[in-house]
Amino acid sequence: MFSLLFRKSPLFRTILYALIIFGALGVVSVVTKQVKKTPVIESISPAVGSAGDTMTITGSNFGKMRNNSYVELSGGRITASGYVEWDDAKIKIIIPSNVQDGLVNVVTSSGKSKPAFFANESGIPIEAPPDTVSSLPMISSVSPASASVGSSVVITGMNFGSVRGNSLVYFTANREGNSSKNSSEELPSIAANEDEFDYESWTDTEIRVRVPDGAASGTVFVKTDKGVSGNKKLDVKFSAGTKNYSSKKTYSIKLNEDVDSIASKNASSITLRVPRPVVSSSQPEVELNESSPEPLVANFNNTLIHQIELQRADKNKGNAENAQKFKFVQNFVVTLYSVKTNIRAKDVKQYDKNKILFKKFTSPDALVSCDDKDVVEFAKKIVGKEKNPYLQAKLVYDYFVQNCTLLMYQREQTSSPKDLLKETKHGKKNAGDAYDFSVMYASVLRALKIPCVPVAGILVNSDMSSKNHWWNEFYIENFGWVPVDVSIALGLEFSAFKELSDTTAADFYFGNIENQHVAFSRGWNEIKQSLVNGKIVYRPKTFAFQSIWEETSEGRVNYSSLWNNPIVTGIY
Repeated sequence: MFSLLFRKSPLFRTILYALIIFGALGVVSVVTKQVKKTPVIESISPAVGSAGDTMTITGSNFGKMRNNSYVELSGGRITASGYVEWDDAKIKIIIPSNVQDGLVNVVTSSGKSKPAFFANESGIPIEAPPDTVSSLPMISSVSPASASVGSSVVITGMNFGSVRGNSLVYFTANREGNSSKNSSEELPSIAANEDEFDYESWTDTEIRVRVPDGAASGTVFVKTDKGVSGNKKLDVKFSAGTKNYSSKKTYSIKLNEDVDSIASKNASSITLRVPRPVVSSSQPEVELNESSPEPLVANFNNTLIHQIELQRADKNKGNAENAQKFKFVQNFVVTLYSVKTNIRAKDVKQYDKNKILFKKFTSPDALVSCDDKDVVEFAKKIVGKEKNPYLQAKLVYDYFVQNCTLLMYQREQTSSPKDLLKETKHGKKNAGDAYDFSVMYASVLRALKIPCVPVAGILVNSDMSSKNHWWNEFYIENFGWVPVDVSIALGLEFSAFKELSDTTAADFYFGNIENQHVAFSRGWNEIKQSLVNGKIVYRPKTFAFQSIWEETSEGRVNYSSLWNNPIVTGIY
């Protein structure tokens, strides 16, 4: 039928030829449309780069092979050696050395893609590094140019910081031999002490600070996180006498605590508050050299904090914590100086009663009962009509030395230091241990409105053995702290590095102290309980005065703990 129509009908042949032509044109159109798809760039990486980097171009319609296609970068073609990879959806090229900021195009026989933008990293402006010179603290003046210990000076300048944070003001330290050093030699320095309320105010352009105990004439500088300022001169006056720090000793001191036999039904914790040696004018450097394990907090309220986390006990397996023993070890390096004073009583001034230091260290606390009626009456009786604070302190010292005896053993924890104030008959003397004399001396002086602290720590013998010990310091206006040790004056057994040759112990230990008293507390350290319903442990009559040594979380936690006394492992 088809062949008959094709031979007999011209119209049929015409229509058939037309269909064939239109069909061929359609096929060519479809094929051409597919072949002519232009390349599309979706992303380039990196968009900011440098010569030698590999750039990845992702998209579509690049062609499975490069052939005559190419990438155009900043108006220049990438040469054949610059292509790492080419397929229909991804191209990798090496960015040439002469590349500039510009457009990226993929060009194929089907056309040119819409461009992406590339930036040469070397041409991008970057933020200038901070000007460390202009951010350093700078002192323009210190006023007044001459001041006494405890008096306020104003430091003006810039870049001190809007808040003090960890920043410090340093003064030349009062050290033996400073006067003999050349002007080019660096003198030792001592920082103003936050614990003694030396810092009064701090802004970016002005600091008000009191001259710290242990300072001497020399220079002042400020140290912040940004760096150290230049020096400004300051003359430190001692109108009431002289004070000398000498014979430096460095001690390596080890502490250790054990916790075991733990039984806890609930998830709970045990927190240890380990006392740190305190920083003072005579003990200016304290460094934690080692702690095992690492503490939770290295220094908070002058304590190092360790914490044991206990899991809930397994009813079937028992409490696995029972089998564990927790051992904590700390090693401190402490620098210590001997202190000698020569005070002219007639030049001693009355106190500035507006100072925070005066208010704090003449007030009662958990340790010092200066508001006790018996203590107040005793204090008045001892000093009589004497008004000079230095002479009052000496009268109280002399009374204890002349009318009391020292017990060479430590009294029961329930005993009271007030026993030293009892009336005696027939020449009998009241007796107490070193702790009693330290606490009661501080109580009587505070009752007289003389700032005074009991000091707790260890007394180191020349053979490196040591024992817990307690002594005192009282404060003289415009002079600083004065050391006192009643118990050594009363004959406490103690082997010094250098024996006293030209004075008695009773004369020496009022106003002077050797370099063998390592202090862990200066006054009472009131630590707030961290858990409202937790349980605390207090350790009385030991090498530090603090309200909390151990704390457990709410719930029943049973355990045993052993706190060993500090051990001296080295003297340098």
